[in-house]
Amino acid sequence: MLQKNSICVKILKGVLKSKDGECRKILRRNAHFSFYPEKPPSGSTTKMNMFQAINNALDITLRTDESALVFGEDVAFGGVFRCTVDLQKKYGKSRVFNTPLCEQGIIGFGIGAAASGATSVAEIQFADYIFPAFDQIVNEAAKYRYRSGGEFNCGRLTIRAPCGAVGHGALYHSQSPEAYFAHTPGLKVVIPRGPIKAKGLLLSCIRDPNPCLVLEPKILYRAAVEEVPSGDYGTLIGKADVVQEGKDVTLIGWGTQFHVLMEVAQLAKEKFGISCEVIDLVSILPWDLDTVCNSVKKTGRVLISHEAPLTSGFGAEIAACIQEECFLHLQAPVARITGFDTPFPHIFEPFYLPTKWRCLEAVKNLIDY
Repeated sequence: MLQKNSICVKILKGVLKSKDGECRKILRRNAHFSFYPEKPPSGSTTKMNMFQAINNALDITLRTDESALVFGEDVAFGGVFRCTVDLQKKYGKSRVFNTPLCEQGIIGFGIGAAASGATSVAEIQFADYIFPAFDQIVNEAAKYRYRSGGEFNCGRLTIRAPCGAVGHGALYHSQSPEAYFAHTPGLKVVIPRGPIKAKGLLLSCIRDPNPCLVLEPKILYRAAVEEVPSGDYGTLIGKADVVQEGKDVTLIGWGTQFHVLMEVAQLAKEKFGISCEVIDLVSILPWDLDTVCNSVKKTGRVLISHEAPLTSGFGAEIAACIQEECFLHLQAPVARITGFDTPFPHIFEPFYLPTKWRCLEAVKNLIDY
């Protein structure tokens, strides 16, 4: 039964009163509202890289939730990226354990455990390996609550997967598959840019009553280092960060590409006197339409950049929404700098990736349009 003043009721009332176009906007903005409020970090901090911050989040989860399970390929000894190191020693083989090399089995087990009341944290060793589990994630986990009319759910399922380029991963270890899952109602998808976000997002996803996918840019596991709050905290899912304000061009990225765009913003200022506003999207599903549109309406120009291929990449969805919401504010067409529509190459990786120089050229073109 819905509470009289619940957010669900408010959304439904707005939909009923609106016209068709307004109805779509209301649903799009609110279909994935966050149930888990942000818990700001406080207290002491510890210098951590990203894999250490993830390990810390898992440690907190296992310590505070007796039903929590962490499982996947090689997680018992710490995983190939060391994100689960020492957790089995602390919490035992019944709570942190290896699985067979079978991704659909890993997620299928996670769904069953979550539906039975456990807090399930499943690791897929590389995001490139997630596709055998695609059916379990998209057709089972994401639809579990809907198809039972809310009687059953497996919302206590969180899936972690390293993603993106790493310098030598080639076609089976470098993919960014976020767009495949962004087409899935009932699922949440987030991508952290560093240790503070990684810990906060993971804790929020674990506690969110919906199945969540955390895609972790593997090159940032050791490259990104921050002073991370030592205690428990949460990061709001579905909220983008305006990390740097500007007035001429909006730059939108996530994960590793956010760091590239920060360099682009600095170069644009130094070389051309262009003021760039930089947004880390943080959350792919849901994504923060309002923050993006407010920025684009201010600057009139926007560049979206991601490592995944151009065609049907998530940048296309952002571009379509910007065109729909901000058309009269645009001073130039929405630009996208992305990977190419080919399998991810090995020796040609430097030419495939959306580098700061490709993005800088796009920024200059936007100003000169």
